[in-house]
Amino acid sequence: MTYRRRCEGRTFERILVSKTGEIVISPVEPHNLPENITEFLLMEFSPIVIEPDATQTVYLKFPVEIGVFLESAKDIDVLDIFGLGPQKYTLYGSPTNGLIARCYRSAVYPEIPPVEPFREGVLKLCIHNAYNEWAEVSCAVFDSTDMKIYYDNYVAASATMKIVSKTLAETDFVDAPLRPGMTKAIELNVARKIPVLDRGYLMEWGY
Repeated sequence: MTYRRRCEGRTFERILVSKTGEIVISPVEPHNLPENITEFLLMEFSPIVIEPDATQTVYLKFPVEIGVFLESAKDIDVLDIFGLGPQKYTLYGSPTNGLIARCYRSAVYPEIPPVEPFREGVLKLCIHNAYNEWAEVSCAVFDSTDMKIYYDNYVAASATMKIVSKTLAETDFVDAPLRPGMTKAIELNVARKIPVLDRGYLMEWGY
């Protein structure tokens, strides 16, 4: 059997030898293209001003990547990952101590927006200002290895952001579907047999 994929002018092909294995297609964490440069995702959006001790839930669009897996009764492995559209990266923090992150800009939506399938998904973001001053938020950085993706006719994820000072905020993903009946996507680290602790991320260079 031959697996062949053509996307964005590029072709990927592999000959598969298997008696019982199946090909499974699933959305995956968006940090793999064009190479695995970083595990961080930086979402940029229009500024949101939040008063002390207030919580606001908004919806953003995030980039989607598609994983192709080989699955058998005893094992699962990553065969291919592809995506539509360009991938942009940026520096979050200082040149000496900052980090490289996949960068994606989104509008802010009060409810679930329509998305372009296979290109973008919906991120539900719950922002809580635990600081004692007003806070203006225009970006959120996540460790995408913690990302929990669900899908049906669109791809979705849920996350939290807790503002703790003028420059610090904690972000994390929530392991729950955006609506009942959605299917949980295959996690890349599970397929790659890499143990990962769900630890969230501390934004130290502002939000």
